[in-house]
Amino acid sequence: MIQKERIADNVYSFQSDVYAQVTAGTVIGPNWAVLIDTLATPEEALAIRDFIEQELSVPVRYIINTHSHADHAWGNCFFPGSTIIAHTLCRELLDTKGRAGLEETRRSSQIYRNVKIILPQITFDEGELNLRVGKKTLTIFPLPGHSMDNLGILVEEDRVLFAGDAAMPLPYIVDGDLEELTASLKRIGRMGLENIVQGHGDIVLRGEIDNFIKDNLAYLSNIRKVVRKAGRRKYPQEVLDESTVESCGKSRVLIGGLASELHRRNLKALYRQIYGELPAPPQDDEDEYEDYEGEDEED
Repeated sequence: MIQKERIADNVYSFQSDVYAQVTAGTVIGPNWAVLIDTLATPEEALAIRDFIEQELSVPVRYIINTHSHADHAWGNCFFPGSTIIAHTLCRELLDTKGRAGLEETRRSSQIYRNVKIILPQITFDEGELNLRVGKKTLTIFPLPGHSMDNLGILVEEDRVLFAGDAAMPLPYIVDGDLEELTASLKRIGRMGLENIVQGHGDIVLRGEIDNFIKDNLAYLSNIRKVVRKAGRRKYPQEVLDESTVESCGKSRVLIGGLASELHRRNLKALYRQIYGELPAPPQDDEDEYEDYEGEDEED
């Protein structure tokens, strides 16, 4: 159900087999653990808890939510007594969009019937927080772009970065900002890391990091060019429809085969961010044109 990997001494990552290769992680101290995100389903969150409590023999004292999206933060409720750390905006988004999203999800899926939104107790929005876990120092800092509440968590001694969704096989900006994500990726590239734990997908190893950063920056540059070109046309949606994820430098098989759909959403969201409106479709398709609102949930 979940894949577990030991990255360094007392540092582990988890990856979902159920939803979009979403990840979580933990740093283990002698008496307690820090959990970074909670995966997508209650069953997965409970599997993480069992591994930490039963196999590693420590309780989870702190949870760090990298951002507010459901696949990273809805599992907070399965770690009672833990103190949750997050960006200030993450708390606000969980209290508003999170509650509304959970209510809607419950109507279509019984899986989430026992899920409750648990809000972070410790929040910040600038600078850094430091947390000592045994012999490990965690530095927690804003890493926006995928979403404006995204945090990065650096395990200083091992140079392992849990990047949240600032690092993904396909950059995703529907809830965020392309320029902010570009700046975050460049920052990651300068950090001298051994490993990057992406918010979705496999761990990026030291020898892969330079190409990973370059490829993601190139993709963001390519979709910016596509959207600028679309903005000069009478019917911009035609140009966006012609742009495939492959033509912008990425594979359609990424993130469990979701890459093409996420690419389509990226283009539409970026057009709206740049021009302040949705792209006009071809005239004969106007009656069938779908409303974009709500299309960016849970990624």
